[in-house]
Amino acid sequence: MAVVAAIAALCAWVGGSLLVLSDGSRGIAAGVGVATLGLSVIAWQSTGFVPALAILVGGAVVALQHQRSEDRRWGIMPAGSTPRLILCVAIGLVALWVAASVTLGTGVAQRFVVLVVVGLTAGRILTTQQIRVVTAAAAVLALAVAVGAGLGAHSVWPYFVAGLIACGVTFVPTPRPNVA
Repeated sequence: MAVVAAIAALCAWVGGSLLVLSDGSRGIAAGVGVATLGLSVIAWQSTGFVPALAILVGGAVVALQHQRSEDRRWGIMPAGSTPRLILCVAIGLVALWVAASVTLGTGVAQRFVVLVVVGLTAGRILTTQQIRVVTAAAAVLALAVAVGAGLGAHSVWPYFVAGLIACGVTFVPTPRPNVA
């Protein structure tokens, strides 16, 4: 089970990094999908099948909405994204250090996943003005916070609420520029 948790943690970090490094809708959808996969496996190991399913459904709705958008670009690592790449590596290393050596107890992979996904998505929300990127990052942030809620109590309600938030945030209307 430790190997599965490590692979899920790696998926969550790669997915969060794709979300940070992407500007196109396909890249955003891939980032959301891979991060959701990692988050749902960690939720399945820590609290069970039903919370993992709620995380998986919420993330799948977000990924499918971005995949179906009219922007068919990948947009991974566009020009000027070196600071975002440095952010991905730095947050990954700091989250690994905090999860593995600063905090004590079991659940290193779960702590790492929560720290890295919250850090990456919050950083992306604060550094972009594109509404579709902000909504995707906010949806993944809600899913990661729900997985973080599983560190303490083992209730299924945070997972359902996070899934609903993720689904609801994808239907935020995108403002159209007024060219008149």
